[in-house]
Amino acid sequence: MTVALFALLALGVLSSAPGTTQEAGAPRPNVILILSDDQGTVDLGACGTADVVTPNLDALAARGVRFTRFYAASAICSPSRAGLLTGRYPQRAGVPGNVWPGGPGLRGEETTIAEVFLDAGYATALFGKWHLGDRDGERPNDQGFERFFGHRKGCIDNWSHYFYWGGANRHDLWRDDAEVWEEGTHFGDLVAREATAFLRERAAADDGRPFFLYLPFNSPHYPLQAKAEWRARFAGMEGPRADYLAMLATMDEQIGRVLDELDALGLRQETIVAFQSDHGHSTEERAFGGGGSAGPYRGAKFSLFEGGIRVPAILSWPGRVPEGRVDDLVDGHATDWLPTLCELAGIPAPEDLDGRSLVEAWRPPRVLLWPRTQYWQMGDPWAVRCGNVKLIANPPATDRRPPAAGDALSLAALAADPAPVPPP
Repeated sequence: MTVALFALLALGVLSSAPGTTQEAGAPRPNVILILSDDQGTVDLGACGTADVVTPNLDALAARGVRFTRFYAASAICSPSRAGLLTGRYPQRAGVPGNVWPGGPGLRGEETTIAEVFLDAGYATALFGKWHLGDRDGERPNDQGFERFFGHRKGCIDNWSHYFYWGGANRHDLWRDDAEVWEEGTHFGDLVAREATAFLRERAAADDGRPFFLYLPFNSPHYPLQAKAEWRARFAGMEGPRADYLAMLATMDEQIGRVLDELDALGLRQETIVAFQSDHGHSTEERAFGGGGSAGPYRGAKFSLFEGGIRVPAILSWPGRVPEGRVDDLVDGHATDWLPTLCELAGIPAPEDLDGRSLVEAWRPPRVLLWPRTQYWQMGDPWAVRCGNVKLIANPPATDRRPPAAGDALSLAALAADPAPVPPP
C-alpha cells in the first residue's frame, strides 16, 4: 500500500476552537514545557481514570486544551526527546534509538527549541532528565540551555542520584558541567526546588527577558520510589499499580509546586504551559511488569501500537488558548510543540520541521489538512498513521501477548478496533 493511498483512507475535516497567537507589540509570553516519563495513555484524572490522583495536572487541563489524539515521537526515551526538542522526526534529528553513556547523542548542528527561544531573547533553563548525550557538545548547556540541573544519562535512583542501569555505579547529578551531590532528597523535589527558584529569579529580574523553562521529570519512570505520603495513600491497593500510582501522584505534587509558584508570582496569565508524556507506560521488569494503563489500547513502552505512543497532552494559556476543551480530533505530535510554541510567542520557527503548529487547528476557516500522516520507526518496527487508519510493521509484543502471525504487517481502523489482535 502506498503512503498516498494510505492517506486517502483517512481524509477528514477538523472542527475548530478559537485560538490566538501573540499580538504585535505585546510582551512575549513565558513558556514552561513539562515532560513526564513512562506515563500511561489514560493515566490522568482528567481522562476519567478513577484510581489516578493527579489534581494539579487535572487543573492544568481545566485551564487549557487536553488532547486525546496526541502522539510521542517514539516509544522510547531518547528519540522521543529528540523529536520534541527539534521538531523533527528522531531519525532526521540523528537520534533513532536510546543514547547510552559515552555514546553519540543529539548532534550539535541540530537546532533545539531552547536555541530558538534563546536567540529570541529568552532566558532558558532545563531542570530534570536530559538523556540526549553526555559528551562535549551534546550536553544541555551546548544545546541552548543557559541553566541546567539534573541528570544527563538515562534514569537514576531518585534518592542517591546514581545511574540506574548496568555497569559500574555512576553518580549522575549535575549543575551545568559541575557534579553536585544531594543524597537523600527526592529527585523530583530537586526539580521543583530549582524550577520555583528560577521563577522567583525571573519575576524579580529587570532585564525584560521572558523565560523558556523545560521540566523533564524522571517520573513515573522506574525505580518506583514514591514519597512516603503517597505510598501510604495507595497502601491498600495491590502492586504494581499501587507503586506506579504513588509515583505518578508524587510527580503531580511536584508539578503542582511549580504551577502554584507561577500563580503566586502573578505570572500565570502571561505563561504558556505545555505538558505531555514521553511515551507509554513501562512493562519492564524494573517496573514490576507494568502498573500503568493504556485504557482500551494495545501496547506499551517500546511498542508502536497505540499504548506505546499515544500519550496524555495539555496546552494551557489562560485567556489566549481555549479553556476546559477536550480535543478529540486534532492529531497532535511531539514535533508540533516547537512550531506551536513559536507561533504562540510570535517567534519565527526554523525551517525543515516535521511538526506543525497546533494553532492551525483553531484558525478560521477551520477546515484544514488535519488529520495528517505521521510516521514512527524503531529499528525494524515502523508505523504510519493518518486519522483513524494505522499501518504497523514488525511490532514487539510489549503487552506480554505473543505476536500473532498477522502482526508482521497490520492495518487497523482505530475508531472501530483500538486494540487490534489479528487472527493467526
